[in-house]
Amino acid sequence: MAGKVKAEYKELVRTSGVRMIDSGLTVATWGNISACDREEGLMYITPSGMNYHTLTNDDIVVFDLEGNHVEGDRRPSIELQLHRGMFNARPETTACIHTHPIFSTVFSSMGRDIPIDLHDEAAQALGGPVRCATYQLPGTQDLADAAIDAIGKDSNACLLRSHGAVCIGADMDSAFKVATVLEMVSEIYWRILATGNEYQPISAENVAAMQEFVKTKYGQY
Repeated sequence: MAGKVKAEYKELVRTSGVRMIDSGLTVATWGNISACDREEGLMYITPSGMNYHTLTNDDIVVFDLEGNHVEGDRRPSIELQLHRGMFNARPETTACIHTHPIFSTVFSSMGRDIPIDLHDEAAQALGGPVRCATYQLPGTQDLADAAIDAIGKDSNACLLRSHGAVCIGADMDSAFKVATVLEMVSEIYWRILATGNEYQPISAENVAAMQEFVKTKYGQY
């Protein structure tokens, strides 16, 4: 039986859609966002092809994690299976953002991974190497499966070949941090390659030290 639908999750997804478009992580009506209420086993997702600035909470569509429609009259994002798959594969997450940012998509169009030993913030925020999934058509189960395979169990993001990026987090702010850091690091990497050089990698020991620092010492109690 489906859990209780909560208005605050609809509000979170709606305002996050505005945040995504205003931050330049996508354009027009592309990209999509979802949030998962683990307590109730429900997923809230943006509708397909609607202007983020004019969405209302009633436009947000609700499903359970088995893919059953629970509430909402709008057609959901075509990447419903991608979001549902991420939540089922990574039970520690409650937010998933699919973006179409410029520099991340440059690397996705090359089929090239983004390393985390390139920059301190990548090591701290991205979890593991940002791998590029094999090309699959948008909105298909094959795309969802390829993304789940690419993100694995350690990374907080993956690239969709010739398409964009997928970022996950323990909460929505964490997912946005991943998306922002991924795009920043992608631009840094692109600029390094544009000089005809390669980056000097941070040692695996220091990457591990920074990841431990973020988990245990960074921020407030």
